Order: sequence, then C-alpha cells, then structure tokens
Amino acid sequence: MDQIASQGAPEPSERRRLPPEERRRMIVEGAAAFFADVGLDGKTRDLASRLGVTQSLLFNYFANKAELIEAVYEHVYIDRMSPDWQAHLTDRSQPLRDRILSFYAEYSAAIFQHEWLRIFMFSGLAGTALNRRYLEHMGTVLLGPMLEEIRAAAPGPDLPGVEDIWNLHGGIIYIGIRRHIYQMPTPEDPMPAIEAAVDRFLRAYGL
Repeated sequence: MDQIASQGAPEPSERRRLPPEERRRMIVEGAAAFFADVGLDGKTRDLASRLGVTQSLLFNYFANKAELIEAVYEHVYIDRMSPDWQAHLTDRSQPLRDRILSFYAEYSAAIFQHEWLRIFMFSGLAGTALNRRYLEHMGTVLLGPMLEEIRAAAPGPDLPGVEDIWNLHGGIIYIGIRRHIYQMPTPEDPMPAIEAAVDRFLRAYGL
C-alpha cells in the first residue's frame, strides 16, 4: 500500500493557514481532481506538489493513500446521492414516468462530471472495490426499487428483470461516458435523450 510518508521539509511559508476541516476538504477536493486526471495509481507526493503542501501535511489528515481514496469516494460518490431519491421513486401518488424522469434529471446532473466518471472508470480498470461498492449500493437503494415500481405498474405478463433495468441505466450513463471519457460530442442538455430512452423502456412493458 502506498503509505503517505512524512517529510521533514518545512511547509511553504506562504501557505495560508486554514481551519482543519477546511484544510481537509481542500485536500479531498484536490485529490479528487488529481486522481481523475492521472488515475488511482497517482503518487501522493505528486498530489502534495500539485496542492502546494508537503506530504507531512497530508499525513496529518490521512494515515495512508487508501484512507485518502476512501475520503474521495465519499466526496465524489456518496455525498452526491440524495437521500430523497428512493422515497421519490416509490411515491405512487405521482405518475411513474414523472418519478423516473425526475430522478434521472437530478442523477445525471450529479454524475455527468469529469471527476465522477473518470475516477469511476479508473477504479474499474484498477480492480478496486470502489465502483463495485457503488454499484451494489445503486442496485439496492435505487434501481431495485425502480424495477419493483415498474413491475407493479406494468399491465401485462411481460415484466422487466434486473438486467433490463441495468441496461436502461447503463445506456443513460453512457451519455456521460461519451462526453468525459471519449471526449465525443453529446447533447448539451441530455434530458431529451434520457426521456426518449425511458419512454422506449416503459412502452416495451405497456406503460
């Protein structure tokens, strides 16, 4: 494991002193941008250099690189998930289509970001547990309940399964991947494409 080594060099005298919580937030935000650019193999000494601090300062806040990456995961992934999404998706006082589109409007705005998508891809290529944990959480908390709502509303015997809902979700996420991973042109406003994908999916099950 890449330990964050303590360095003896003094910190730059011009570095502004910040409260501990603000300094920690600055490090996590800087680390998110750094790992999104260079991948999770990026060295903490290079991160410290980019931030204009020493490794000894990083060591004051994070015991090792794994702990720092865990903080990045919380900041980039967990903190962007609204606790209201599941309740909204399962609120049957609202039309099913409206619930799904409202969710994807907020979700796409939260994750169609350089840091989110690139760290997710780097994590998958590195074989780390970050994106597996996120996908398990996503499936349990959001896609599973969405699937149950669609199945409950479908009028016929042909019902979607787990793979079907992941295919819908994956197709929507691919809009962001095309933009931030492949640097390909994508719609400035992804919602018309998302609406079309959701409508095709619902029509396939008589909704």
